[in-house]
Amino acid sequence: MDRLHVERVGGIAGFGGPRLKSRGEVAIADLSAAERQALEELFANPQQAKPAHPGAADAFRYRITRQTARGPHTIEVPEHAVPPIVRDSVQDTIE
Repeated sequence: MDRLHVERVGGIAGFGGPRLKSRGEVAIADLSAAERQALEELFANPQQAKPAHPGAADAFRYRITRQTARGPHTIEVPEHAVPPIVRDSVQDTIE
């Protein structure tokens, strides 16, 4: 797959609820080598991305999905672990 599908969830307002959706896409080709490497490390071990600080329960989290030979692979990581180009791809919409 040549694109990442991104969804922002959580936060105080409960983004990702039934009406407000925060989604985006980014082409893998648009990522720098360092951004690709950071994402590879996140997909290999998403638990490595700990919350930015204790009590960050209301912080945003990002679900990032990529297509692999085995099908879609999705991780959910804290906002601070997501490269800016991926975070910035997300747009809010009301459905």
